[in-house]
Amino acid sequence: MIDLDDTDRAILACLLEDGGLSARAIGDRTGLSQPSCWRRIRRMEDAGVISGRSLKLNRQALGFDVVVFLGVKLAGKGRVSLEDFERAVCSIPEVQLVQHVLGIYDYRLKVVARDLSDFERILRRRIMTLPGIGEVESNVLLTEFEGRAQF
Repeated sequence: MIDLDDTDRAILACLLEDGGLSARAIGDRTGLSQPSCWRRIRRMEDAGVISGRSLKLNRQALGFDVVVFLGVKLAGKGRVSLEDFERAVCSIPEVQLVQHVLGIYDYRLKVVARDLSDFERILRRRIMTLPGIGEVESNVLLTEFEGRAQF
């Protein structure tokens, strides 16, 4: 763990907004020189504060207009290993996120589909045939908002 000052927080805010920004562009926005900005970014990477930069795809532009969150309860935890379920569910391309959670369900999945009939096909042919699958609850995403991270 490292101490972050206001400049470090400003750099992180820039990277959260656009992870592809160069150290020069971030430096211009934060009032730092490119080398100074690069050293701060490198220090935060080395400390594990920044663990990588990712690319965000526009799912609608790719033809995936439906997002469904599934709560999954495994049928019999002793009959199938969690690893078998996780390996199988992670092999489904439409499953974008798999979270092992505490609570009513064992897993939470984020699934993308082209439309509701495509989702039904994914649910029937892929999700409901997973090893150990039990109860499934679906929640269709209506609107999504991104919050701003505070440090």
